[in-house]
Amino acid sequence: VQLQASGGGLVQAGGSLRLSCAASGRTFSRYAMGWFRQAPGKEREFVADIRWSGGSTDYADSVKGRFTISRDNAKNTVYLQMNSLKPEDTAVYYCAAAPRSAPTKYDYWGQGTQVTVSS
Repeated sequence: VQLQASGGGLVQAGGSLRLSCAASGRTFSRYAMGWFRQAPGKEREFVADIRWSGGSTDYADSVKGRFTISRDNAKNTVYLQMNSLKPEDTAVYYCAAAPRSAPTKYDYWGQGTQVTVSS
């Protein structure tokens, strides 16, 4: 599956952004989808994930209550709505896909989209 992330940009603290990740190549609904991020000089970290039907989601503690992951299987797209953004949310955000047989094994990755939050 090929993934294309978009929607990043520069926003002031307290603002919002919505990231999108469009998938192509294989049956999108068979994959769990995740968002990860990597800040300069730091390890890549988990942000949120959503299972194939959209009924199960999980979030990193640092984004709970501020970020919402969702998916539209008809559009082969997963979203990350980010509200109340903080400077520490600044990072390159990546979407990734994991097969149903191994829903935490993210084998497919998008190219990343930069999110910069100014204070």
